[in-house]
Amino acid sequence: MDDAVEVKHRIGAEPRPNDIDEEIAALAGRQHGVIARTQLAALGIGRRAIGHRLECGRLHPLHRGVYAVGHRVVSRDGRWMAAVLAMGPGAVLSYRSAAALWGMHATTRTRIELTVPGRPRSRPELQVHRVRLAADETTTHRGIPVTTPNRTLLDLAAVLDARHIEKAINEAEILRLTNPISLDELLERHRGHRGAKALRKILATRALGTTITRSELEDRFLRFLDEAVLPRPKVNTNVRTGATSIEVDCAWPDHRLIVELDGHATHATAAGFERDRARDRALHADGWRVVRITWRQLHEEPAAVARDLERLLTE
Repeated sequence: MDDAVEVKHRIGAEPRPNDIDEEIAALAGRQHGVIARTQLAALGIGRRAIGHRLECGRLHPLHRGVYAVGHRVVSRDGRWMAAVLAMGPGAVLSYRSAAALWGMHATTRTRIELTVPGRPRSRPELQVHRVRLAADETTTHRGIPVTTPNRTLLDLAAVLDARHIEKAINEAEILRLTNPISLDELLERHRGHRGAKALRKILATRALGTTITRSELEDRFLRFLDEAVLPRPKVNTNVRTGATSIEVDCAWPDHRLIVELDGHATHATAAGFERDRARDRALHADGWRVVRITWRQLHEEPAAVARDLERLLTE
């Protein structure tokens, strides 16, 4: 008698073949259509029964010891899950593959990247990074074990250029991806990581002006206008849009121009982001042109900012 389907799952009862297949399908359904040999063994499916299911097309090999259940077509999530299962306990999706799963960086690479705590070797279709990750650097997303967003950014910084890393950071912020540990803490923990230097440099640039108060930003902007020989606006003034009065940072009513000075503290939250866009929409609808200027732009791109404002104030 086949040693696969005759295992007793419950005391005093032998499961029927259909019962076993239903259990296999249920587990695979939670794993994007794939299953590992070790999981089949835990269900009581033996070597001969696995061979039988391979022969009759119920299982289709994807990697050594990992199978698609019921059909050969596997989704991208299924391929990622299969790769994790192939590498065994503790393996997680990482680097560019993890970034693609999180939606922060698209990749056309067909080779899947994983981080594993042991010594599995890379395969033609799988690239393995052998690192023992802390518990707060891994999680699951869509049921797939993966490095956390911040750990993924740290790893990306070791393999991508600054432009792509910056874009990935922006996407992570837009997606509101949460992390159990901050990037600063992660960088302190992994000072020798290949991506730490590049990521630290990007974060330092992005942090410019985040501690500046609103009044300091306004004072700096007014000095900037004087240095550029541009007319001063009305500051912290109210403008009307229909039946509503909106307070704006700087306004040139004759030119229907408004400049909003974006300080990190007042605009970084999700609520602040939504509020700002609603205000801008209302002002645009009433014929105002709204320009947002940050401390970093004043500091790093003064000539470009002055040139754009001059054009706006002469139209």
